[in-house]
Order: sequence, then C-alpha cells, then structure tokens
Amino acid sequence: MSQAAPLHLARAIHFDESDTRVFASPARTGEWCLSGGFEFSDWTEGDLAGKARQAFSNGWLGLETFGRVTFVAVTQIEPGELEALTARLAEHFVTYYGAPSAEAARPVAAEELAQMAELCADHAPNTLLTVARELTPAGVREAYRVIEPQAAELDLFAVHGSLDEPHDHDH
Repeated sequence: MSQAAPLHLARAIHFDESDTRVFASPARTGEWCLSGGFEFSDWTEGDLAGKARQAFSNGWLGLETFGRVTFVAVTQIEPGELEALTARLAEHFVTYYGAPSAEAARPVAAEELAQMAELCADHAPNTLLTVARELTPAGVREAYRVIEPQAAELDLFAVHGSLDEPHDHDH
C-alpha cells in the first residue's frame, strides 16, 4: 500500500533579535510561512524605503501574524493544518486585497501554499531557506537560498557574526 509523501512547508525561525529591528511587523517564531511575494506585485521603486524595503528584499510572510521573517526552516505539515492555513490565507485576501469572498480567494490561497510546498519538497526537514527579491522591469523576481542543516550553524555565524572582529584567516 503506497503512502502519500509527507507534505512540507516552512516555519519562521529566529537566531537573534534582528528581525524585530528590521521588519515593521516581525513574524512569530514557529508560525507557518510563505514567500508572500503577492504583497509586492504592484510596488514600484518608490515603495522600497526603510523597513518596507527589508520586508520586500528578504522577508517571508508568516501566516498567523502576517509579519515578516528572514529565515524559515522546512518542516512536515499535517493535511489538516494545511487546510486551516488555506482558509486563513483566503480570509486575508478578502480582508486586505479585496477578494470578493473567501470561497473566491481559496484557489489562489491554495496555489500560494502549493508553490511553497513545492519549494520545500526538495529539502530535508530543518533545511533553512532565505528569499531575495528584486524589482525588475518585468516585475518582482524572487530567488531562494538553501542552507543545509549541518552547515547552518557555521553559515549563520558568518551571516550574523560581529562586524568589528578582525577576520584574519592566515594564521
């Protein structure tokens, strides 16, 4: 009897307090996240200032607070949870994006979550992902970076290490 492959999405993860400083509305640790690029679909260079620029450039969208986070970790999700997230995102589209109804918004919400699940499907649990967006003449371009679980700690030290330490590597 073949079992369906487990579904994976990604949860917000914090290694320090930096997200509370760089995002106007930071996501909560552990909440499920999506890329959330739809928020920026009609943005122009003029929108990219201050904390909004940071959310645009590197923020994943949390599905509870609808805040932003820099790092997400791939985690298995139960079908029931995915169902609840789809409904929640559909409601968000009605409240903030003028969707006519949750029913009408549901296929769009399901598609957003399916894209995120597809992005996470190729990665082992606990793999970290970051997103980088840029505004191009053709619209918003998103690129993803993968930090493998075993490399994560070293890599993060490199990302968040102190800037005033001497980086002298020729001992």
